[in-house]
Amino acid sequence: MTVIEFQNLPNAQQCQKTTLPNLGLVCITSDKQVRFRTITRTRYLKLSLSERESALSELYQYNLQRLDDALSFCQQNQIQLYRMSSNLFPLSDLEDEIGANILETMSADLATIGQRANALSIRMVLHPDQFVVLSSDSPSVVQASINNLAGHSRTLDLLGLPQSPWSLMNIHGGKSQRAEQLVKVISSLPENIKSRLTLENDEYAYSADEILAVCQQTGVPMVFDAHHHICHENLDSYDHPSVASMFYAARETWTNPDWQLVHISNGEQAFNDRKHSDLITDMPNVYHQAPWIEVEAKQKEKAIAYLRSWWLMENNCT
Repeated sequence: MTVIEFQNLPNAQQCQKTTLPNLGLVCITSDKQVRFRTITRTRYLKLSLSERESALSELYQYNLQRLDDALSFCQQNQIQLYRMSSNLFPLSDLEDEIGANILETMSADLATIGQRANALSIRMVLHPDQFVVLSSDSPSVVQASINNLAGHSRTLDLLGLPQSPWSLMNIHGGKSQRAEQLVKVISSLPENIKSRLTLENDEYAYSADEILAVCQQTGVPMVFDAHHHICHENLDSYDHPSVASMFYAARETWTNPDWQLVHISNGEQAFNDRKHSDLITDMPNVYHQAPWIEVEAKQKEKAIAYLRSWWLMENNCT
């Protein structure tokens, strides 16, 4: 959490020196300061082997510089949590191993980025894409998902980030009504993957209660998403008793409660709208106790600034 003191507030209000949640930036900025490039699998496979190596090498170097830029942006804006793009090094998990080998040659540069993040006390996390489905009934999909996670884990290793939920890889439950399969697959994962894995509830397939049960059985921390919860349960307030109840239950799955991460978003057109709004204008009261909050809003850094302007300030004044 961040310790700050507010002064010269309107109406002569003064804030007590207090510990506040860290609000995290998700992948990019709204004003194009932080942007990354990618390449499609279709385009890549049309290239010769030498062209593939050249294309990925140039792309990875570009994105690594942008990752450094992201750290600079976070430093300048006092943001201590950054969710890296899951497409930072695209196609690095392919069978041809071209991307993986390029990353190995870049290991010193990657380590420098990780050291800088550590020096700036910026927590770096990942949210692998939607195609990671460990609960699939297709063995090939499960294996591809594990390969994807292994690739991300290797990237985190090259960055020098710890094999722990501090540098987490957060995924959803995937295919519904397959909790037993999900538990089985997670329990058999290599330690360098499982030690970083977290699970998040969603709006459709896995409720907060269902994901909590999987987390309790596997020893994997739960990332509670309040908006997914109210959408799944069709609730009309973030302060419904079940929101606080799930927040506290999720905290119990974290070996270190000070590392607990939660997500927040608001509906675009209505409270229960699954589409994300530009800013965050409604927050669960219990989130004042969250040490780390990823802000999932379209306006990215502007949403963080807006939350700081009213939610943190308004609720820490006397």
